[in-house]
Amino acid sequence: MSATEQRLAALPGFLTAPATAKVLAALPGSRAVGGAVRDALVGLPVADVDVAAPLPPEEIIARLSDAGCKVFETGLAHGTVTAVWEHQPIEVTALRRDVLTDGRHAEVAWTTDWREDAARRDFTINAMSLGADGVLHDYFGGRTDLAQGLVRFVGDPATRLAEDYLRLLRFFRFHARYGKGAPDAAALQAIRAAIPGLERLSVERIWMEIKRILMVAEPVPALRLMAELGVLTAILPEIAAPDIECVARLVALGAPAEPLLCLAALGGAAPGLAARLKFSLAEARSLRFLQESAKPDAGIDAAAFRRWRAQHAAVALETQEAALWLTDARDGAAPLRAALRATLHAEAAPVFPLQGRDFLAAGASPGPALGALLARVEAFWMGGGCVADHTACLAEAKRLMALP
Repeated sequence: MSATEQRLAALPGFLTAPATAKVLAALPGSRAVGGAVRDALVGLPVADVDVAAPLPPEEIIARLSDAGCKVFETGLAHGTVTAVWEHQPIEVTALRRDVLTDGRHAEVAWTTDWREDAARRDFTINAMSLGADGVLHDYFGGRTDLAQGLVRFVGDPATRLAEDYLRLLRFFRFHARYGKGAPDAAALQAIRAAIPGLERLSVERIWMEIKRILMVAEPVPALRLMAELGVLTAILPEIAAPDIECVARLVALGAPAEPLLCLAALGGAAPGLAARLKFSLAEARSLRFLQESAKPDAGIDAAAFRRWRAQHAAVALETQEAALWLTDARDGAAPLRAALRATLHAEAAPVFPLQGRDFLAAGASPGPALGALLARVEAFWMGGGCVADHTACLAEAKRLMALP
């Protein structure tokens, strides 16, 4: 066994899972690669399994089909298919080498050389592969880097970045999740020089990576490093002075690692941000709600909190809760709104009990006056803390209708 190979003391569970075992058995010489290997080595749950094989794509398809797997050609131009066994998808890719790169996409050719395939990957911790026999193949010291918490490019950092500038943002995602101590100096130097290359990336891919960074348990060190290098300004130009300390307070409070919540904490009110990053309509609405600090005061009573919930009934429960977390973080104090957050989940949001047909049945006439009457009765309901029921609200409607 060579210096780059070592047998693991025990097989990771994902290797013996039915779908993974089926695919590896169908493809001679194939190995698990990438994130599954990395996460298994550090004891994290393995969500998705990727497999690479020293076979051309057409042979991969034929062998998987002969083994009884369903095969979908999900990325055949790059040698990738998805095999499905017992409803479990496994992404399978032919070993590749880059023929031509343009800073985002690559023209590839097939190879049978595992080291050549590993050499085109981004970071050493992602360049390891694991056979069904439990032998780990580690050509660039990824296992040592993983243990030390060092995110290091495979080979020359500038070359890896010039091949695909998305790797610049991926560096911070992996540093946020696995990094310990000082980041790799060579990587930082290359990243600083490569920042202009971010302009080649689509805003959709940039937002995808931002989300992944903000979703890690502790994003603050990575965000500070991004700000120091000028990356944060490059990808979020609308945020003139990122409030990283507000994000740090969210983490300290135990707030959920939700991207929009962290983005709102980071940027306050940043006009145009959602439009430039091409947010979905739901994302844009949620961010606007958070940016506008739509929140109740910590000291309000139960009636006032019910009114707040009724006013924002169209806002998703998760976003209402995020507003409470964000307010606590901006206060810079202890979690003041814990009781309010508990109420969100313990009690249903109040709903105005009358509809237009109720007013018509009570004798109101259609037209503008009906809208005005409805608004007055709803104001009565809100003013009473949103507790008046259908009968009480209807009685108030009839009382108003009887007035001269």
